[in-house]
Amino acid sequence: MPASSSHCRLVRAASRALLVTCVAGCAPHAGLLRGTLVARRLPESTLPPGYRRIVFQWEYHERVFSGRGQGVARIAPPDSVRIDLFLQNGASGGYVVVIGDSLRGPEGADTRRFLPPVPLVWAALGRVTMVAADTTVRVDGDTLRADIGRDPTWRVTFGRESPVRVERLAHNRIEESVERIDSTRVVYRQSRAGRVLALTVTARYPESAFDAVIWRH
Repeated sequence: MPASSSHCRLVRAASRALLVTCVAGCAPHAGLLRGTLVARRLPESTLPPGYRRIVFQWEYHERVFSGRGQGVARIAPPDSVRIDLFLQNGASGGYVVVIGDSLRGPEGADTRRFLPPVPLVWAALGRVTMVAADTTVRVDGDTLRADIGRDPTWRVTFGRESPVRVERLAHNRIEESVERIDSTRVVYRQSRAGRVLALTVTARYPESAFDAVIWRH
């Protein structure tokens, strides 16, 4: 085989390998913030009043692991939630407690590895907690978009006054995102690790109160 032909095949093979690596491990470009620049505050996005228990199905995928099961979120406005995950066979998958901007769970558990960072946990519940002096807001029809802070930048998309997508950007790449597809479906993505966590709400129950012990254990 001529040396030039062999060289071309090696170049093509290397290019394909590079493309596969990039698709699997590169965060996508965020692009420019779209819409007309406006001077206005972001819409209010607090938790609705009243204690709530939300039951959901979850599916988790990454490159070397996947799982599914059921979960329950117990929400106590204005800033507390406990999330318990159960595997498909009924075994406990762990829990996390989020109060304000802190997140904790059982020592040595992997639960936190499967869940978004605290600002994105709140975004999944419809609450935007990120603030920064450096904030740009643009409007495009019924859609409001905002970039909050710099490296990392939080890009928030509101549709009809409620957040529908929140992204964490670094160097103009989308590192992580939470998308509220509709009232029952939330999807978290972490691009570089190939992680996807999808939640589908199956039931919502009002509660009068929660036992204080759930916030400690």
